[in-house]
Amino acid sequence: MSALVPAMTPRRYIVLVVVLVICLHYVLSVAFKSYGNINSLSGLSFAADAATPDSTLDIDVYSTSHSSPDALYSTPEQPARANATFVFLCRNKDLPGVVTSMQAMEDRFNRKYNYPWVLLNEEPFTEEFKQRVSVLTNAPISFGLIPKEHWVQPDWIDESLARKGRLSMMAQRIIYGGSVSYRNMCRFNSGFFFHHELLQPYKYYWRPDVKFFCDINYDPFVYMQENDKVYGFTISLYEWEPTIPSLWGAVKEFMAEYPQYVSPQNSMDFLSDNGGENYNLCHYWSNFEIADMDFWRGEAYQKFFEYLESKGGFYYERWGDAPVHSIAASLFARKDQVHFFRDIGYRHEQIQHCPVGNQWAEGRCACDPNDTFDYHPNSCIRRFESLFA
Repeated sequence: MSALVPAMTPRRYIVLVVVLVICLHYVLSVAFKSYGNINSLSGLSFAADAATPDSTLDIDVYSTSHSSPDALYSTPEQPARANATFVFLCRNKDLPGVVTSMQAMEDRFNRKYNYPWVLLNEEPFTEEFKQRVSVLTNAPISFGLIPKEHWVQPDWIDESLARKGRLSMMAQRIIYGGSVSYRNMCRFNSGFFFHHELLQPYKYYWRPDVKFFCDINYDPFVYMQENDKVYGFTISLYEWEPTIPSLWGAVKEFMAEYPQYVSPQNSMDFLSDNGGENYNLCHYWSNFEIADMDFWRGEAYQKFFEYLESKGGFYYERWGDAPVHSIAASLFARKDQVHFFRDIGYRHEQIQHCPVGNQWAEGRCACDPNDTFDYHPNSCIRRFESLFA
């Protein structure tokens, strides 16, 4: 049989090899679109380098525009993220609400950025809680225990006087009027959360205990950083006066004793209609807030909180962290350092902010733009906007 097969000449071998090479090139070009760009040894070398990240790079710097959790490195076209985290103060029984809020934040924003989460609790988180929330994000999650001295009512508080205040608010049917744990939370958020060991590495934080309606197509943390902002909000309204009857008196005393901490470009006109004589009760709702923790850690705010703490108003009355934060940001920061995130739609309890116009369309917002609290009679947005008129 071998005699019937003509012997292949060297020339025929060369032709066969060329045909095989051309066929192989065609198959690879069809199967792998990127193959066509690798047409030299230098191209193959570049591809190999790209597949093996330089171990000397800072892996804490993430791209703000990556397609997978594995894309960890920034490039000139994709600037690094800010030094920031989400902070969630919650209890094990709050799991359903935590899952809803985290899922909304991940779907609308963080799946593109992978900012870490810090969850804080007055008691250890259960394994079920940890497992349920851990599947919601590719970002790191830290679970922290609040030190008792930062949470429980201090021993120096006169409990009989505090109880009298609680009973009075309960008689007035004030929400959380009789709750000690709510007062613990307000005091913790006012003066201690930013000192927690899990938050020490971070500068900015975002409290996401809300329902989000819209895609967030940029990085609010980076916006804060690049524009020298210290406090960001979305909803502003009036506080319930019976919960803070003596707060403004304490604020006036503090300003008189420490005038050096009040910024010459402050937002007093947001807080008061008569130059600071009286408080008009306007404040920023703190269930959504993006802020600079170094501002809270700074000398002015630390002195301010210590002064308020000495008055006992967190327990004798029901001073909330929202008016405390709002007053401090309005007095100690420049007015241009406070920012209204009008393009971020969210809802908490029965109040919501919904963007309008192009912002509503670009954010693919699920809310009704006609249903927004912005210019409701109980909203303080007009007062804020008038600061810049």
